[in-house]
Amino acid sequence: MPETNIISSARPSLMDHVAEHGTKSAGYVKAIESDFAMLSGIDIADIAHFLCILHGRHPGVVDHAATKTADVAAREWLVAAMDGFSAERAFLTRLTVAAGPISGVRTEDQSNATVLAQRKALEMLSQSDRNGCALGASFALVLDWQAIRPLLEQVAIKLGVEPRSVALPSVDSTNLLNTELSQSSAVERAINFGADQILTQHRGLWQLLEARRNARLVE
Repeated sequence: MPETNIISSARPSLMDHVAEHGTKSAGYVKAIESDFAMLSGIDIADIAHFLCILHGRHPGVVDHAATKTADVAAREWLVAAMDGFSAERAFLTRLTVAAGPISGVRTEDQSNATVLAQRKALEMLSQSDRNGCALGASFALVLDWQAIRPLLEQVAIKLGVEPRSVALPSVDSTNLLNTELSQSSAVERAINFGADQILTQHRGLWQLLEARRNARLVE
């Protein structure tokens, strides 16, 4: 009986948690996955532009986390993630340039300010002194990018930009490192907190993008 209680109350694997609460859970993303043709050129520009604001600048979440982490195994993972996201930033920049400028949905539109505030929140999170917090944010970003990247590849094809292969740490290596570091309950809580904050910001971004699209449709 005690074993059953432990299992039933256990948190799902990090990848399952990301899938349930991250980008894939967003209604807008589900709609795009069902019918990419629903997106106008302006919608596509929004996606490229705001993702570039959130994750297209250096230093990013993973870069900040690397300055807060001394664990050898984690350092190896972070180096691979930093290299991978360096290429992803360049990819986002190319997409943003190809998509062209965004259009405000109304004169009082505060979308840029909202996403800049999200970026600031992620910067603070990834520079946290709480052991495991910055790593959890990095883990969730790498795992949730598994859902974001296919959409970016479709955007690239639509814009005539050649999609490039992604070179981020694998899901398996990320989950393995998370399991290894989560042997300490305090570190596990910090990792989960950092991961949840990333997922919250990503859901918020997709909600913003959907709201902008809906506002344009009724104008």
